[in-house]
Amino acid sequence: MNIKNILEAMISRGGSDLHLKAGIAPVVRVDGKLDHLDFDRPSPKDMEAISDQILTPGQKEKFKKTREVDFAFGVSGLARFRANFYVQRGSIAMVFRHVPVEIKSLDELDLPEVLKKLSLKQRGLIFVTGTVGSGKSTTLAAMVREINEKTNKNVITIEDPIEFLHHDIKSIINQREIGTDTSSFHEALRHILRQDPDVILVGEIRDALTMEIALMAADTGHLVFSTLHTIDATQTINRVISFFPPHQHQEIRYLLSSTLRAVIAQRLIPLKESRGRVPAVEVMIVTAAVREYIVDPEKAPLIQQAIREGVSSHGMQSFDQSLMQLLADERISIEEALKNSSNPHEFNLRLKGIKASSDNTWDSFENAETSGGTGGDF
Repeated sequence: MNIKNILEAMISRGGSDLHLKAGIAPVVRVDGKLDHLDFDRPSPKDMEAISDQILTPGQKEKFKKTREVDFAFGVSGLARFRANFYVQRGSIAMVFRHVPVEIKSLDELDLPEVLKKLSLKQRGLIFVTGTVGSGKSTTLAAMVREINEKTNKNVITIEDPIEFLHHDIKSIINQREIGTDTSSFHEALRHILRQDPDVILVGEIRDALTMEIALMAADTGHLVFSTLHTIDATQTINRVISFFPPHQHQEIRYLLSSTLRAVIAQRLIPLKESRGRVPAVEVMIVTAAVREYIVDPEKAPLIQQAIREGVSSHGMQSFDQSLMQLLADERISIEEALKNSSNPHEFNLRLKGIKASSDNTWDSFENAETSGGTGGDF
């Protein structure tokens, strides 16, 4: 099989992922849905041949030992891809994720205006969260691009593997890959403060030690970006705390309240009348009130209310507010809005103009000039 031809077909279809396994035609994911490509079904020997063609000697050795390997590679004249090779039912299977060569701007990605201001913060911790395939890496790349174009900083990224390739503009950007340039996230972070960073990007936090060092780096005056597989701001805070044993929870709450600057959670929603998807984004900015709610676990339920009320004053927005704006702009359907809403019943009532007389949490949002609010001071 000619793997380049298959990858070209995926890109021409606008696919984000390509799945290859023995016995079925190649499968491509387009706008979140799977579809078959018009190619022959590969045999187990075909899959082995593709593996031999793509993997380096070191990757082949790792794959032989562990039966799985993650890496990224470029195809000349085509694109860059993140890949995972694994074994199922005794034969090799593969997934390729298309990584665009061009890093889009925050505006091009339809992300809230307040993300520009967050990108240029001097210090603190910022999480970009969401499920697998929700565009977290793309958003982080756009935020690094904003830093690179607007400021003179030393940016160090730790990734597994490196996806988007950044080129120095105003900033210096050093990208380190797990397994090639360093042994692990926490080992890289142990030494990173001696590398004079202004901005640190940790591709993913997977354990308590990495989380602890990331919090420490933010606490010592650095701007730290990372991702978590959480669906909203409240779950993100709970996830950070859950990395640590119960006797440390209150200490971590205090540390997190002082270092966390924002949580950006996103979901990709299919467009109503064209191919493609648009992000619905929840943005939580850590204000004095939110800081208090992080410290006191009994007040955690108030975080969502603070987000809904913080549109005009701080540039915050809830998922449902973001969905309502996309509906008002006629970019998504009512069905998709309800499917992705955090509170479908309340959202449906709001669509019908029904709300509690004391509910003013949508007023500032509906009066805001943009979906990201005014991006006020915080």
